[in-house]
Amino acid sequence: MRVAIIGAGYVGLVSGACFADFGHVVSCVDKDPDKIAALRQGKMPIFEPGLADLVAKNVRAGRLSFSGDFRDAVREADAVFIAVGTPSRRGDGFADLSFVHQAAREIAPVLDGYTVIVMKSTVPVGTGDEVERIIRETAPRAQFAVVSNPEFLREGAAIADFKRPDRIVIGAEEERTKTVMTELYRPLYLNHAPILFTSRRTAELTKYAANAFLAMKVTFINEIADLCEKVGANVQEVARGIGLDNRIGSKFLHAGPGYGGSCFPKDTLALIKTAQDYDAPIRIIETVAAVNDQRKRAMARKIIHACDGSVRGKIIAVLGLTFKPNTDDMREAPSLSIIAGLIDGGASVRAYDPEGMEQARHVLDGVEYAEDPYACAEGADALVIVTEWDAFRALDLERIRDALKQPILVDLRNIYRADDLAEHGFTYVSVGRPELRPEARDAAVDLATRKRAAS
Repeated sequence: MRVAIIGAGYVGLVSGACFADFGHVVSCVDKDPDKIAALRQGKMPIFEPGLADLVAKNVRAGRLSFSGDFRDAVREADAVFIAVGTPSRRGDGFADLSFVHQAAREIAPVLDGYTVIVMKSTVPVGTGDEVERIIRETAPRAQFAVVSNPEFLREGAAIADFKRPDRIVIGAEEERTKTVMTELYRPLYLNHAPILFTSRRTAELTKYAANAFLAMKVTFINEIADLCEKVGANVQEVARGIGLDNRIGSKFLHAGPGYGGSCFPKDTLALIKTAQDYDAPIRIIETVAAVNDQRKRAMARKIIHACDGSVRGKIIAVLGLTFKPNTDDMREAPSLSIIAGLIDGGASVRAYDPEGMEQARHVLDGVEYAEDPYACAEGADALVIVTEWDAFRALDLERIRDALKQPILVDLRNIYRADDLAEHGFTYVSVGRPELRPEARDAAVDLATRKRAAS
């Protein structure tokens, strides 16, 4: 089949590369000439594991191309995917649909023969109706159908998610349209991926409901972590204890500094605004969004407390800037609020991230960047782990301790064990876990000393 994808951003590029790998002929269209020029040279505008190789493979095979002109791509397409951005609108936080509406107006006059218009962008309920109205108004004779096909891609694992999805949700009711969409996803039958056909509005709401529920799980376990610290319980064991219940599940029950990224903050806010507009407010998600915003700043206070209540004049080393590992995405990353809080407290911040520093320079002021974790820690008064990159899970702790001015490690992702850090002489602070008692810490240090002496 021939596929046109409007928007060569994260969703559009991943979807286009994967559809091409299925054997379809795909043209990704974007108005940014620099992005198109870079893609034609094999340079990816985003960091996503495996994407560059997948794009190169399908470009060589002649199944994937990039263009700044949508007309030929749309005219020849069986399906046109709209995958443009829907950022939060300034002022009210509602999803900004201007790019979606603009795409609809521009492709309408070019449609030739029956074409399925697929909404891949995350959009509020009723957007498909408006896109259909715009196209019919612009091109009354056009033969088309508008379908909702929300994406459920995790940054850092997007290719695997596209090729081995939990489900494919398609908001389409006409049999002719269902046939086209079924053929597009036919290669996934081998993976037994269920296709759920629903009404268009149901599909649109399903995307928002899924992200809101996951954001709620993250926020729930973070609040349980705060309670654990007060009562002396261990949030990781609590999470395991409830996650083994099949009705709850273990995913998204990892306590930390709060959620960020391109989806959860934007989509929860858009759902809140949509619910308010329809006079059906979702109070629980309103609370989730508020609590998450407060938590990020609270992590800065946690770090300040670990530094004897003040960071003024001190150097704080931060490992991890992106909102999660295996991406360079800095959108709504917890590090932004944490670093702002530290700088407001008078600290100097030095940071390192394996992929995110270039993007961080655009959104963070007054931060020094290091070439590796050890250079980051050199002479710092404390080290903070904000993002759980694999590279940070097996640091040379003795080298880190010797590099620091003060052996303070604040682990906001709980990737280390308290007794291991105590053996290496650290003052260790984590999230939702009881601090090591003085006698246990002394015993761990004594054991480590004897081990070193014996070796």
